Amino acid sequence: MLEDNERVTAPAVDHNVGRPSRPTEYGEGAPPLDEDFWAGTPFPQGATFDGKGTNFAIFSESADAVQLCLFDRPEDKQESRRMRLRERTHGVWHGYVPGLRPGQLYGYRVYGPYRPEEGLRYNPNKLLLDPYTRAVGRDVTWDDALFGYTIGHPDGDLSFDERDSAPFCPLGVVIDNRFNWEREKRLNTP
Repeated sequence: MLEDNERVTAPAVDHNVGRPSRPTEYGEGAPPLDEDFWAGTPFPQGATFDGKGTNFAIFSESADAVQLCLFDRPEDKQESRRMRLRERTHGVWHGYVPGLRPGQLYGYRVYGPYRPEEGLRYNPNKLLLDPYTRAVGRDVTWDDALFGYTIGHPDGDLSFDERDSAPFCPLGVVIDNRFNWEREKRLNTP
């Protein structure tokens, strides 16, 4: 059990046990893991541009691993870069990408147990929209591949869908929400 102020670096996890480790459509063309980033901070959650780079933070207490997936254009069907967030603080996975600017499209792939009977439905084949995103850079295109289970399967929503949802999933976009107060004047109202 972690203490209140404890931070851990997540170990590499073998995700080949019992389920595919990456979307089956990727085959040999999957983007390599990119390790060119820093630990970052767990707060604030979402994507936060600081003028020099972007911090990413997302909560998932029972995940084994989280990958940040970067897209070059809204029409891209697969990510161009993947980064395994190695730092976890109180269930918040985080990393900082120096030089990453506003306008960058992104999503997450989250690894963990797939035990739907217990409410655990981790499926790395499914790209996830950041629940803390401040803007959406691509709308959803409805498709059965968005579901974590296979539509029409005899096991219903307990089945596991191996299709990649990236071509259909909405994407978050990094924004610059800093405000320059330099020319603002005090209202001087009581």
